[in-house]
Amino acid sequence: MIFHDLKSLALLRHVERIAPSEANVLIIGETGTGKELIARHIHAQSGRRGPFVAVNCGAFSENLVEAELFGHESGAFTGAQQARAGWFEAANGGTLFLDEIGDLPLAMQVKLLRVLQERQVVRLGSRKAIPVDVRLVAATNVDLEKAVEAGHFRLDLYYRLNVAPVTLPPLRERASDILPLVDYFIEYYRHRLGIEPPQLSREAETLLTGYHWPGNIRELENVVHFALIVCQGDIITPADLRLPGVIGPAAGGVSSSGDSLAALRVHLCRLLEGGLPDLYEQIERLLFTTAFEYCHENQVRTARELGISRNILRTQLKRFGLIGDGTVETAETLD
Repeated sequence: MIFHDLKSLALLRHVERIAPSEANVLIIGETGTGKELIARHIHAQSGRRGPFVAVNCGAFSENLVEAELFGHESGAFTGAQQARAGWFEAANGGTLFLDEIGDLPLAMQVKLLRVLQERQVVRLGSRKAIPVDVRLVAATNVDLEKAVEAGHFRLDLYYRLNVAPVTLPPLRERASDILPLVDYFIEYYRHRLGIEPPQLSREAETLLTGYHWPGNIRELENVVHFALIVCQGDIITPADLRLPGVIGPAAGGVSSSGDSLAALRVHLCRLLEGGLPDLYEQIERLLFTTAFEYCHENQVRTARELGISRNILRTQLKRFGLIGDGTVETAETLD
């Protein structure tokens, strides 16, 4: 549980408040945000003495999902040579974590609702009800309210599951967690690889904290693992990170200018996400102002560095008030 960001700490406090109750919990979050980790923490803080059982609802075929969840008797279907308890019975006295609950077929949603209401299961091929004491924690990466509107998920089951909702923010919204997670994964995988822990270069830190992370913590873990495998020496550089916009070592390495452009791309993405008004105007002004200052206000050199004509440069410098209309190019200006 590596939580450093303020959003993450607030989430942790919320989770630990609801954990001791018997209320069903619905964890909502994108893929890779750590929904099962939260479910395990809820179980650990609940005081329940039974096991924690994790089940992925999307992993079962529609024909077998009932037998998997509720169990079956011998001969209940072809291949059922002996009786078998389902996952509800396996989790008796503890917590059952149903991941990807939105993938559960509608017919099974009705039966799950009945189990939650009556707290007993009936194995496939049997008429005998078996009492179960199970705390249910469900998780989804889809909008169940929209699924209800589309007729793909039962409203009554949604209400039954959503007693104590937990919303996991994506990694891009809790940036203060990124580097502590990187440190954790470096330490974890360097032991498995039998190497000394490398350090992150400043450019690599910039890329990691500025990247959008569509795959969230799972993607971050894979990126760190890969970087440790390909890292040359004791410093992780942008060339070691398998991120969009960064050329990997298999392509022959990257130059410092390539690293800088990759970092710039990441920061541009963050600006676009922030909805900054007049973004194009501000970036254009920043480009010409910075280049003009870098070249000590030498117009010829500035035009050459930017790869544009001096006439285009003068037009932009006048536009941004960096030179006046009557500015005369001296011999020094002409280089």
